Amino acid sequence: MDLDLRLVRYFVVLADELHFGRAAARLHISQPALSQQIRKLEDSVGTKLLLRDSRHVTLTPRGERFLDDGRQLLAIAERMRQEPAANTVRIAHIFELSTSRVVADAFAAAHPTVQLVERSMDSARQLDALLGDRLDVAILRVTPRMLADHPTGWHHRPLRLEPMSLVGRPDDPPRSTVSLGDRALDVFADSSGSGLYNAHGEYLSAFERAAGLSLRWLGNPGTFNNCLSIWTRAPGPTYLFEFDSYARRYADLGLPVYAPAELSPVYPWSIAWRHEQPSQPTADFIRTAQAVARRNGWDVPPAGGAPVWVPPDEATG
Repeated sequence: MDLDLRLVRYFVVLADELHFGRAAARLHISQPALSQQIRKLEDSVGTKLLLRDSRHVTLTPRGERFLDDGRQLLAIAERMRQEPAANTVRIAHIFELSTSRVVADAFAAAHPTVQLVERSMDSARQLDALLGDRLDVAILRVTPRMLADHPTGWHHRPLRLEPMSLVGRPDDPPRSTVSLGDRALDVFADSSGSGLYNAHGEYLSAFERAAGLSLRWLGNPGTFNNCLSIWTRAPGPTYLFEFDSYARRYADLGLPVYAPAELSPVYPWSIAWRHEQPSQPTADFIRTAQAVARRNGWDVPPAGGAPVWVPPDEATG
């Protein structure tokens, strides 16, 4: 059997998502194209790997075995294609959020002879890349689904509880807090029905339920400048529910930033690495990240009267 590794990768992503729309979005191909490629793979192996109907995708017993072998095959292929240099640490950033950047800057200053190879990936893609030996360290939000889907093969530790803030309009008055119910809340994220729903979207959905709100989902434009442009022209007297990393940048441009009065939502970031013994540079990166977290008080919830909130099933310990 002559396997196309590209098709194996498509199958592994689809098996992770169990949803053709989300898998196609992660692979940057159309849903019909993904369906066609999966059928081609099944023809190649001579058996059904998936059971699908209009609402559900499940793996056959053969598909479960093929998934395990496929992951190993892709990891081997990646190592054969490019063995990482001994003095290299491969990391990723989630857009322009500050947590991974602060750690990377501190590590580069302390270890100038180690090369940092840096990419941009969301939390789910970081975990995939970590387990596939395409990253050495991930800084991500660890979700209950990640733990259920990948119970072994990696370690994770809490790194930061990043406050979430409300950004106002330029003519809003300065004050420390505003009520979550004062206005509609906008978020830069993809909703559950978009096919691009991710760990950040899951967090926002949990917050929406906990606070009894209905968020306005503006999509995920990525960079701060794109977000700023969209927020500037967004209609209506709304607040933008945003990471502290971005809220500080809005404040630097003169926009008011407030803490929510009823709750103090925080976004839990973790650092993760594979179960195997890390290389010396990777171990140094992990230690640097933990030292930065202690120095900056990242593990301490924000002070104030409102109760701290994270999703009830969050992996914060």
